[in-house]
Amino acid sequence: MERENRLISDAMQIVRTSIAQVLPDEAVRRTLSGVQFSRPVTLIALGKAAWRMADAAYRTLGKQQIRQGVVITKYGHCEGEIGCLELYEAGHPVPDENGVRAAQRVLEMVRGLGEGDEVVLLISGGGSALFESPAPDVTLEDIADATRQLLACGADITQINCIRKRLSAVKGGRLALEIAPAKTMAIVLSDVLGDPLDAIASGPAYPDETTCEKAMEIVRQYGLTLSDAAMAAMGRETPKMLSGVKTVIAGNVQALCAAAAREAQRLGYSAQIVEEGLCCEARDAGLMLAERIRTEKGPCALIWGGETVVHVRGTGKGGRNQEAALAAALGIAGMDDVCVFAVGSDGTDGPTDAAGGIVTGAFAQRAGMESIRAHLENNDAYTLLSAMDALIMTGPTGTNVNDLYVALKR
Repeated sequence: MERENRLISDAMQIVRTSIAQVLPDEAVRRTLSGVQFSRPVTLIALGKAAWRMADAAYRTLGKQQIRQGVVITKYGHCEGEIGCLELYEAGHPVPDENGVRAAQRVLEMVRGLGEGDEVVLLISGGGSALFESPAPDVTLEDIADATRQLLACGADITQINCIRKRLSAVKGGRLALEIAPAKTMAIVLSDVLGDPLDAIASGPAYPDETTCEKAMEIVRQYGLTLSDAAMAAMGRETPKMLSGVKTVIAGNVQALCAAAAREAQRLGYSAQIVEEGLCCEARDAGLMLAERIRTEKGPCALIWGGETVVHVRGTGKGGRNQEAALAAALGIAGMDDVCVFAVGSDGTDGPTDAAGGIVTGAFAQRAGMESIRAHLENNDAYTLLSAMDALIMTGPTGTNVNDLYVALKR
């Protein structure tokens, strides 16, 4: 028990330290320090990390350099007023009316700008759902329904956003068109593997590299059932060229993995970053982590960054990180010197209040192998992990740079 507690303590220390190292405050401050604007700017912040990014920008620029602004983030993520900025909270991962109202306020604000004006646009993961204005003839329910179908069938984020761009009047570079002729400085916290700027928050201010043909491939691949208006929108091409936009990536999953490796080494583990682009079924990822750590000699820490997917077939409660951790429990059963954890850097995992899960070699003995399999089959990892006190609870972190997967062996 003492060895198990030590492993869990080390794991949670790695979680806390690695997330702290990728909070947006310093990244935004570093990006904006020394930047000169000819007149006070409009500040727009979109995504799960929007409040933290906006707060850092406001403190860096000062109230004299900010004319007006809007912050749109997930419910429960605002931490207080920020000067003159208007704060909105909205639905994620499925868009809701509050996100539409917030987007309309943004559009009203930027349409009043002219040549010589500048917009500081702060973008983080989650912006696709939180910031929405339906395309002509498309309804919010069309977008919400397509999103639910894509999430349930295991589509990855680039596929989901390819569809959502065509259903939206603000995604795929269209926000930048609304801002023009004013100029845009976009500061991006990347939550998409490889940092494709047209995919992060569906690229509201970046030329779209996806095509109508690709969108239709995704519709056919997953057998999506879309309304007539939504199907018609699949044939509307997105902007392929934009002017007056400068984009800076302020943080990504590579920084998250590097921070985890440094902390693991400080704690006495030999740390290895195995992969920074993990993208597969969450259950398969958990089993793979378990298989890899079984063959290692301790003390060591194997580290992955990425974002897995879940094919929802059951009726339970959970998220991709919880499912990955629970699956790993099957592979490390009986090993008294190993633990595996999976955690979302944003502090939320699926439609739950947990950030992820952590399991040791003793987990399966206490929970029962058949119980683990049954909960996985029902996509109900949250219920079992909660009962076993194996959830990772961080609360909203204010950042969003993908997920962290670590296997530790003493």
